[in-house]
Amino acid sequence: MQRPLIAVLITSAFLTLNAQAADLLQVYQQALANDATYAGARSSLAAGQERITQGRSVLLPNVSASGSNTRNSGDLTTAEAFTGNMVKGDTNYHANSYTVSLSQPLINWGAWETYQQSKLAQATAEATFSQAQQDLIVRVAQAYFDVLTAQDNLTATQAQKVATTEQLASAKRNFEVGTQTITDTHEAQAAYDLVVAQEFAAINDLDNKRTALQVIIGQSTADLAPLRTGVTISPPSPAAVEPWISSAETQNYSVVAAGLNVEIAKREISRNRANHLPTANLIASSSHSYQSGGGSTINNNAIGVSWNIPIFSGFAVTSKVRETIALEDKARNDLEATKRAASQTARQAFLGMTSGLAQVKALEAAEVSSKSSLDSNKLGYQVGVRINIDVLNAQKLLYSTQKDLSKARYDTIMNGLRLKSAAGSLKEADLAPINALLVH
Repeated sequence: MQRPLIAVLITSAFLTLNAQAADLLQVYQQALANDATYAGARSSLAAGQERITQGRSVLLPNVSASGSNTRNSGDLTTAEAFTGNMVKGDTNYHANSYTVSLSQPLINWGAWETYQQSKLAQATAEATFSQAQQDLIVRVAQAYFDVLTAQDNLTATQAQKVATTEQLASAKRNFEVGTQTITDTHEAQAAYDLVVAQEFAAINDLDNKRTALQVIIGQSTADLAPLRTGVTISPPSPAAVEPWISSAETQNYSVVAAGLNVEIAKREISRNRANHLPTANLIASSSHSYQSGGGSTINNNAIGVSWNIPIFSGFAVTSKVRETIALEDKARNDLEATKRAASQTARQAFLGMTSGLAQVKALEAAEVSSKSSLDSNKLGYQVGVRINIDVLNAQKLLYSTQKDLSKARYDTIMNGLRLKSAAGSLKEADLAPINALLVH
């Protein structure tokens, strides 16, 4: 009975060791396949790619066919001219006709502008999809590191709980033997109760962060690969903020899409003004008509040019032109607002990354100091020169520093991704260096 149980335990241990935590690239691939927002953006791109075909259609020939096939029956009563007698007859006959016609625009400036707008609309759809791709990278990375942050908070809280439990037990023992007062026990008990409450909050926060990641990847998350200890985060390159801002104002995909919308608005003005202009079409038709009874058959072929000159439309065209001019002005203001937002995002991300690198360096030094302080306080408590609350405070400071250090690293990495996204240069390949920083 013992051996099978031992074998099962050993097998379970090996399976646990062999199970690998999902890393950032694996989670991103799951998001590519399952994220609903990204799938919607992909469908919008597919729809937008049909715009050129639709716009070009107004410049191509329009061929149509029509016809009818009818059988008629009826009675006809007429009076004779001289006798006045009524003569009855019938009107039964069979009629068959069809027409094939072709119309090819020759002069139609409005149709040409519609075609040009369709090319711009497709480019806008592509820029919007590119922005959605970058947004997915940022969303996945943010959700991934949010889970790691919650895990770090829970781990630190549980470690603090273990240490606080030991200090509470020590305080109770010392009080029983009379070497410490009841105040030390109360302080240790209060610290323990507080950390228990923090543990519940940390567990709930971790569950919420896992759920947020699950919404993106469409399935429950396994263990995630954590960040390696003591990793070095590369600074932004170039190291000056001006090139990033310049790139954000010209290459950011939201800015590109807004610029294309301005061009579409310009074309819309020209398209509406074209309603004042004449149009001409090449037309050709072939028709056949047959009617029984009289036995008449008519075949006709025609080719020529039709034209139309607008004269007056109740001021509708003029009003529409004024409307589109106002909409073009709106599109220009939207472009300027988008440029400013992209510039601000790039600046904030750059400053966040540079200050984050400095913060990481400072917190690494603070972690070393906090560990030394905790060791000193523990030693002082053992020899009687430090009290219980001193050790508890030193432990709390160490765990708080470690959590802040992990959070600073995650935030710095995220600011680096946001900086590239604002500049319009973020790609899936940018996740590989970050993925290399994880424990595999």
